[in-house]
Amino acid sequence: MLSISVKEFLFWKKKQLSKGGDNQSFAVLLDCLGGIPTNVLNTLILNPEGDLYLKKNLIFLESIWNEHLLTSTPIQYLCGFTFWRDLKLRVSDKVLIPRPETELIVEIVFKIFGRKSKKLLFAELGTGSGAISIALAMAYPMWNGMATDIDQDALEIANENFINSSTQSNLKFYCGHWWIPLESFKSKLDLAISNPPYIPKDVYEKLPKEVKNFEPKTALLGGEDGLKHIREIIQKAPLYLKDRGWLILENHFDQGEKVKQLLIKSKFKSVEIVNDLSGLGRFTIGRYK
Repeated sequence: MLSISVKEFLFWKKKQLSKGGDNQSFAVLLDCLGGIPTNVLNTLILNPEGDLYLKKNLIFLESIWNEHLLTSTPIQYLCGFTFWRDLKLRVSDKVLIPRPETELIVEIVFKIFGRKSKKLLFAELGTGSGAISIALAMAYPMWNGMATDIDQDALEIANENFINSSTQSNLKFYCGHWWIPLESFKSKLDLAISNPPYIPKDVYEKLPKEVKNFEPKTALLGGEDGLKHIREIIQKAPLYLKDRGWLILENHFDQGEKVKQLLIKSKFKSVEIVNDLSGLGRFTIGRYK
């Protein structure tokens, strides 16, 4: 651990942020590599006396920040980690960086099933870093979960994240396209969740370079209208869900009504568009029959 005065550190911090970038990305850098959690950072500003201990020296931290500013590489990829809900997750350019709005999926599950629930079986399709499935497996120790992804590299990251986050064994990982790895679980799922690629082609072409140039295209692009994968997931969901089983989907902010109609067409009931914290229709949910 390296010791530095708080005043010297705050001066250095101000200098780095004056170059560009945002406070949130800088906080990720300090937490992941510097060993300074955000809550500690906030107290330093209020009480700038004394010394601070860092995991990495300022020269190293500055070099990472400069690379982030120069290349637009997401700070999470440069650090190798991100924070999501109360989880610290390893990430690489093989997986999408989990977004804060996706955290609401867990809240939707809480609303449907309550905070305490009897044993049930759930699946997440396209798990990426494993964030959603890990959060659910930890919140519901009695549940058993399965998480699929088409990319074996992503599954290795997700599995590592589960091992590092929990001592439980109620989550398994399967490689394959959407429902295909779950053939032996037809008509057995109480809940299925997916945050699939849903960005329409024309929108994808206009994404910020820090997203388009670094995050996996296969986790973002949803075909011409963005609904290619959502259609497939909904069409096959009745084969895998129990009667009264739930499907929860994240979609593009303007796709909710279309996804709702796809669910109704596939005989889903209690179909609802759920807004994110910005009031956008980010999620569409339904119960099968």
